[in-house]
Amino acid sequence: MADAKRLGFGDVDFGDELPEKVADISLATVQIFTDAAGMSFSRFNDHEEARKSGLPGAIVPGIMSQGIFAAAIHAWAPGSTVKKLDTIFRAPLVVDTRVLVNGVVTDCNEESREIELDLTMKNEAGETPVLGTAIVTLD
Repeated sequence: MADAKRLGFGDVDFGDELPEKVADISLATVQIFTDAAGMSFSRFNDHEEARKSGLPGAIVPGIMSQGIFAAAIHAWAPGSTVKKLDTIFRAPLVVDTRVLVNGVVTDCNEESREIELDLTMKNEAGETPVLGTAIVTLD
């Protein structure tokens, strides 16, 4: 694979992996995100209140998880266009935990010049609470 500074379609092959990233899901970062999004709810910003609701602690909003995936794609391929991002939430992503973001190229469509990616977020237990698929163009 070519230098990740600016990838073109021809620089990407089936099976290429995106660089692994540690997502910043600290309480401070989640609070900044939820304030900006108008989502300042206790389930996102207060561990104790979230636990009273039956959650394992404050959780990362789903839309923030999607933003983390999009940021990982753009870090790998600056200037790319994310045409589609489907996300599956298997379990809550708990704030203030260590989460690894990974991705792999699963298709390179010559006709449409689109790249398909499978994306995952793995928690400290090695589980995958969030996964997704993206369609990306590189030009």
